[in-house]
Amino acid sequence: MRKITIGDAARQSGVKVPTIRYYEGIGLLAAPVRSEGNQRSYEPEDVRRLAFIRHARELGFEVDAIRTLLTLQDDPHQSCASADAIAKARLAEVEQRIRSLTALKAELEVMVEGCGHGRVDQCRVIEILADHGQCTHHQH
Repeated sequence: MRKITIGDAARQSGVKVPTIRYYEGIGLLAAPVRSEGNQRSYEPEDVRRLAFIRHARELGFEVDAIRTLLTLQDDPHQSCASADAIAKARLAEVEQRIRSLTALKAELEVMVEGCGHGRVDQCRVIEILADHGQCTHHQH
């Protein structure tokens, strides 16, 4: 079977070359076999692992959580309780972020709606930003 170069691994997985090297450096991806010319040589499983890591990062999982998930993936016969706990914790973070963004959206709407399109000394946006006490977003 033909070995996969780092450039091909990057294209197939959607992970940039420097990031692949970084993942190797922190142990998320095993150091690949090197060719006689000292070039990295990957297996299809490495590309699948890189795609898994990329997808987990897109969903906002931290490196330590991804490391745990990869350990679980490497031993598929164990309980999925740890994976469930990691996903539940990430869900709680996302729900908190949604609440925060919803409050921020409401505050920005108040700022924009209060703008009379007059002069800066009458601008509600500037007034609220200048006086943090008027900001309802951080009073929750």
